[in-house]
Amino acid sequence: MPLQPQTMPTNRFQRTRDDHSREKAEDYVELIDSLIKESGEARAVDLADVLGISHVTVSKTVQRLQREGYVKSQPYRSIFLTEKGTELAQSARIRHALVHDFLIALGVDEENAEADAEGIEHHVSSQTLDAMKQFLDKCGKLKS
Repeated sequence: MPLQPQTMPTNRFQRTRDDHSREKAEDYVELIDSLIKESGEARAVDLADVLGISHVTVSKTVQRLQREGYVKSQPYRSIFLTEKGTELAQSARIRHALVHDFLIALGVDEENAEADAEGIEHHVSSQTLDAMKQFLDKCGKLKS
């Protein structure tokens, strides 16, 4: 029997909302980090092009990331990650690789594993990530 609205656990929905908020920040800092590594800089126009969104949307999100301490930016200049932003990008990249490798170990093809990992990485709990890591370790597919 489905739960009635008054008996549904609200923390489940709060976690999803928090995950969605963190997802955007993680995607942005990962992309900024990649652009800096590839071309030496990350500009709002580059983010807009890669993400397929407007420059205005990128600007608003970068402003939010600045307020949260993930990036530093000045108008008409490159965007730089703070130490906090770099740590978030690295953490997201590690989570993505773990989810990707787990999906590959399950037999998912490369293209789907890459696409699915991009979504799953933002919503998976630490407990589930640990279980994925243990699974990969047991089957000898854990990449260090």
